[in-house]
Amino acid sequence: MASLFIRKLDSRTKRRLRIRAARRGVSMEAEARRILDIAVGAEEIPAGQMGSRIRAIFKPIGGVELERLPPDPVRDSPDFC
Repeated sequence: MASLFIRKLDSRTKRRLRIRAARRGVSMEAEARRILDIAVGAEEIPAGQMGSRIRAIFKPIGGVELERLPPDPVRDSPDFC
């Protein structure tokens, strides 16, 4: 694994990262890695595939199971006579 050092990080950004990491129960380093993985991974999705892009954005927080709706009943054709 490679190492990355970030210099001249704004103190507000560092504080927000610390709070964000604490909410997730991880270290600041782990949270920064997760953020970078998401940001860089999102660029790998080809443009124009909207569904894939949306899925990639929400993948880190898990999926959502939606209730399947029953199909609409088929209506009779109109009688124009």
